[in-house]
Amino acid sequence: MYMSHLMIDIGDNPDRPRPGRLWLRDVYHVHQRLCMAFPSEARVKRDVEFLQPFQEDDFPLLRNPDVKPEDPRHSFLFRIDTGIQDGARTVILVQSALKPDWDYAFQNARFLAADPEWKEYAPTFEVGQELRFRIRINLSKKSKDLRNTREETDAYGRPKSQSKRVAVTWDKDQKPDEAIRAWFGAKAVRNGFALDNFQLVHLGWVSGYRGKTKVPSGEDRPKHKMRFRSALIEGTLAVTDAPCFSQAVASGIGSAKAFGFGLLSLAPVRAG
Repeated sequence: MYMSHLMIDIGDNPDRPRPGRLWLRDVYHVHQRLCMAFPSEARVKRDVEFLQPFQEDDFPLLRNPDVKPEDPRHSFLFRIDTGIQDGARTVILVQSALKPDWDYAFQNARFLAADPEWKEYAPTFEVGQELRFRIRINLSKKSKDLRNTREETDAYGRPKSQSKRVAVTWDKDQKPDEAIRAWFGAKAVRNGFALDNFQLVHLGWVSGYRGKTKVPSGEDRPKHKMRFRSALIEGTLAVTDAPCFSQAVASGIGSAKAFGFGLLSLAPVRAG
């Protein structure tokens, strides 16, 4: 895998243009631009300088967020981290199976505050290993109460009888961090690790406007706004199942990965 760090210039002067700040307002636009770092060979040969109009078919990793890719190489994970340095910088972390070409992706967009950095990333894990972690997770679950059975399948051929996804909620007398820890702890068990220390860093919402997409029937699905309950959490964990945990790190945890969720950042636990 590859891990990339992109420093985004969001500007600190309201009287000057701030294209980076405007770009970050729609997280799906961020996803689209990041996809441009993985152009097809045909696209690069045909348009070395990226001067031709954008075409979805030229960028294999630009996928419909409703459809899970069959090939894990046709996906990547990213997270937007704000509050870097003087508040005029934002970092985007990108984890990908394919080597990115950030020069190609950003040569016609003035969003970067520094040259992109990337490195090969091939972590190995052992049972009992303790690690610090950070993740932005989509607080959602499937609700059987919202099943739709009026039609057998939806526009993508999926059974409509399957549960609908809804935001995680909690009682008024329950603290959010307690509810989120219990919810994420259940996910931890399924992904080969156990939570130790846990901290809710930020609780909010993430929005994005998904553009028109074609469904298998050939019809266009109209553009509409999507909104996700977001929790940025960090702490320490212990690996309980190394192969399962490795798969979770590579694939991400939770849903809405095309909107910046699921990337699990890891670091060694400092001694003492």
